[in-house]
Amino acid sequence: MPWLRALLAALLLATAPWAAALTQADLKPLAEDDFDAKTAALSALAKAPPEQAGPILKALQDDALQYAPSVGMVRQEGDKTVDAVTGKPVTVKADELESLTLNNSLRAIVDSAASSLQLQSPDIAVRTQAVNTLYDQPGNASRTGVEAARKVEADPGLRARLDVIWATIVLAEETNTGDTAQREARLEAIRVLGRDSNPQSRQKLAPLVERGSDGKYREPDVEVRVAAQQALDALRSDQRRAELIGNLFAGLSLGSVLLLAALGLAITYGLIGVINMAHGEFLMIGAYATYVVQTLFRTYAPGAFDWYLPAALPASFLAAGVVGFVLERLVLRHLYGRPLETLLATFGVSLLLMQAVRTLFGAQNVEVANPAWMSGGVEWMPGLVIPYNRIVIILFALAVVAVAWAVLNRTRLGLFVRATTQNRTMAACVGVRTWKVDSYAFAFGAGIAGLGGCALSQIGNVGPDLGQAYIIDSFMVVVLGGVGQLAGTIVGAFGLGLINKFIEPFYGAVLAKIFVLVLIVLFIQKRPQGLFALKGRSAEA
Repeated sequence: MPWLRALLAALLLATAPWAAALTQADLKPLAEDDFDAKTAALSALAKAPPEQAGPILKALQDDALQYAPSVGMVRQEGDKTVDAVTGKPVTVKADELESLTLNNSLRAIVDSAASSLQLQSPDIAVRTQAVNTLYDQPGNASRTGVEAARKVEADPGLRARLDVIWATIVLAEETNTGDTAQREARLEAIRVLGRDSNPQSRQKLAPLVERGSDGKYREPDVEVRVAAQQALDALRSDQRRAELIGNLFAGLSLGSVLLLAALGLAITYGLIGVINMAHGEFLMIGAYATYVVQTLFRTYAPGAFDWYLPAALPASFLAAGVVGFVLERLVLRHLYGRPLETLLATFGVSLLLMQAVRTLFGAQNVEVANPAWMSGGVEWMPGLVIPYNRIVIILFALAVVAVAWAVLNRTRLGLFVRATTQNRTMAACVGVRTWKVDSYAFAFGAGIAGLGGCALSQIGNVGPDLGQAYIIDSFMVVVLGGVGQLAGTIVGAFGLGLINKFIEPFYGAVLAKIFVLVLIVLFIQKRPQGLFALKGRSAEA
């Protein structure tokens, strides 16, 4: 019933623990130059009855609050001027009005106070904005308003943030060791912050366990201090766990990229024994093929843009595979058995391919966007977000390995490749055209590198120098895993990725790479054939 609702509202306003009504004297410091006085005036405004403080705060935000010496604070409401405190129309001369000067710090106080009044808005968007504002600036929030909002907020996310805001306010209040209710509130606030994953929560709890210059604890209450220490220990444990899982995922992610880059090289290097310095450019070709497909979808099928990536996969494979086939037929075939000439020739081809790309697409990096289904990430645990594009690339790398294994172990071409790799002379004696096997295997390995470039385009910049960042790491993976061995390539790629990511936090990326290189050199000294050695008469010779 309307009259009942009005009565309840009146009772709530009458019993609410708001501060006394504002006066013009309370607001007058806002027109002066004393920063501390202005801060105190805004604090009093934040604690004023909401029906009085709300319009004034809104006027401050809109720069509509002014000072007239004859009246005091006034605000503009449409075409009329009203008393800021009473809301009654007043008459002032235009040249009498003085604008208020508030710096960013004072405006932050105004925004926080205004947000406190919006915490129980029926519009969830308004409540969300208010909660986010107070979350960043909790020092000027009204504890009473926050407590009232906590009791009625239905959204779990907003409720959790309100809890943190409330806990921050409680711990910032002056301590009264004889107040049992305050102690219970402070203990509850510590428990709330102990469950929050935000690093700022540790900063709010740390002062409770610190000592002052006199050697005494700043927090006199032993129970509160012990609870704060336990909460800090729990937060640090959660942080270490999140860092461990994050490093593990980052290592797997890097390993999947190295696997895609090295898989084709493992096939061609193991089969032909060619040190192909242009292998990184196959990655680049696959990435640019993805860019071209993306551009075509944006131009001719913008409604199907999210599906450009499946179309880019065969395009990147074919583009890199064709270039690899031509390279083998025109250059490498004439240099088999001469490793130094092959290395120099492929290095020259690498430079030619990079310059060709610069001529066609420009020297600057090009942008390849993630489809909508690869954007964002999943919060694995508090403080750890796993990007969807990295998850997809790990799964994609494993899928490519499965396809490569099927081709090499379940097809006629794979049988010829394995035979030629193990004993080229005997394979030729039984009718295998080894020169064709070389061409097809090299094209297949180049195509796999093109798929790697397609994947790399989803997590980094695409430019003419893309492949140069992975060629050395690819060779390290192949040498570590064992030449021509898929299993060794998988273990080597993920192993190097994990080692890199677990060393980087301590010594940096450059020293981590140096350390990995030293480990590989020492390992090869003990086991020259790598983790998995080839089997066959020629391999054993």
